[in-house]
Formats: sequence, C-alpha cells, structure tokens
Amino acid sequence: MSAEGKGFLKVFATGCLWGTIGLFVKLMEGQGSSSSYTSFLRLLFGFAVLAVLTLVLEGPKAFRIGRKTLLSCALLGIVCQGIFNLFYSRSISMNGMSVGSVLLYTAPVFTSITSMLLFHERLNAWKWLALLINVAGCALTATGGDFSGAAVSAAGILIGVGAGFTYSLTAVFGRIAMEEKASPLAVGAYNLLFGAIFVALMGRPWLTVSHPLDLRLLFLGLLFGMIPTALAYGLYFSGLQVITHTSRVPVVASVELAAAAVIGAAVFSEGITPVKMAGILLVLLSILLFSRE
Repeated sequence: MSAEGKGFLKVFATGCLWGTIGLFVKLMEGQGSSSSYTSFLRLLFGFAVLAVLTLVLEGPKAFRIGRKTLLSCALLGIVCQGIFNLFYSRSISMNGMSVGSVLLYTAPVFTSITSMLLFHERLNAWKWLALLINVAGCALTATGGDFSGAAVSAAGILIGVGAGFTYSLTAVFGRIAMEEKASPLAVGAYNLLFGAIFVALMGRPWLTVSHPLDLRLLFLGLLFGMIPTALAYGLYFSGLQVITHTSRVPVVASVELAAAAVIGAAVFSEGITPVKMAGILLVLLSILLFSRE
C-alpha cells in the first residue's frame, strides 16, 4: 500500500472513532452534562492526553512548531472546533436535527471547492458523482428519510451551511498545518487547546451544569477526550501528513455516520431502517468511487 493509501486508512479509522461521539454524548447527558460542558471536557481532556503523549513519545521539542503551523492550529481550534460547534448547535435548534445534519454533511463539497482553489486539485466526473452520492448517503443515514421535525428558514439554512463550511475547513487547515512536517500529536494538542480556550471564553460551560466536578461525569469526559478525540485526531493529522488529495478526506471520514448508526443500533437499540441501510451503502460507495484515479 502506498504512503497516501495508508494515510487514507488512518482517516477511515478516524471516522470510525468519531462514530462513537454520539455514544459519549448520550452517556454524559445521562450524568447531567450540558452540550457545551460536554464539548469543553472533550477538548480539554483530549488536549491533556495528546500533550502527555507528545511529551512521552517525542519530547518537549515536538511542541516547537513554526508560525504557519501554529496559526493553522489556532484556526483549527477556533474555526473548526469553536465556531463550528456554535453554528451546528444553532442550526439544530433552528432547523431540527434532520435538516441540521444534512446541511452539515455538505462539508465534502466545500472541501473539494476549497481544495481546487488553494491546492489546484482537479475533480473528474467520477469525483463529482461520488460527492453527490456521498451527500445523499449522509442525508439518508442521518435522517432515515424523516424530515418531519424540520422548520426551515433562510437564516436557518445559512447557519446550517455555515456549520458545513467550518467543518469542511478541518481538512484544509489540517493539511496546511502538516506542510511543515510538524508532529501530528503536537498539532492535535494545539488544535484542541485553542478549541477548549475558545469554548471556555465564549460560554463558561462549567456554569451550565449543577455538578461540574462529578467524578462519573469527569471519567466519561476523560474517555471522550481519549477515544474519539486524542486518538482520533492523532490518527487524522498523521494521515493528512502524507495525503495530497485533500478533497477526498471528508468523504473517507464520512464513514463516521455509518459507524454511528451501527453503534446506535447495537448499544441503544436504534433500528437501522432500510432507508438508513441504503444511506450507509451509498456512503461506502462514494468512498470507493472517490478512490478511483
């Protein structure tokens, strides 16, 4: 397997790990956490885990990165963690979960357009077809074809598209951050640190819960920070380091939805309807199509 192929395999594994996010969110909500506090603990503990791993495996010198990389890490944390979460939560409240999810997964389209403008990547007919199939598959997987909770407005659509756009920039800023061959672990740590600082300054999330220091809640937050955050971003940035086709990254990572649907069925007895199964198959098909040269 080529180096880039191994990179995409790491992105695929990242998507599978991100598929566990809903599991941790539900478990933490069951312990009395709010959405903002859950996000804050995820970013804070994720940073702490990656910082320790970086120090142990690579030493303090790994944190010495160039200004370009540091700026990219700041943009990743502020835009792709902080602002994205604000847009997405607002989109859900304005549009409903189904439409909000569909608008979020327009991200591969934005990444492809941005990659053409910044990195001069070209998309052939197969790639455009794969993008359309990916968006359709994500829509069916996220909603099961049920849009009954939708309450769409022009402002809501703009906010939802903003969520998709800020999410799409993760691959773009991530590629720029890795151009100077910095440590993927250090880049992930800086990304999460900037995100945690932004979320803390914007909303003081510890004030949104009754018992912010509850040990069970903190333990779940630690696991949330370790599995779909520290481990996932470590793999993600390691993969981006050897990937030149940035437009493919969010398509491959969209396996997250398929993984989330399977976990929801296995843990919470959420049924996988024929429509959701068709969506999962379309997502996987889009990944195969995007791998064509």
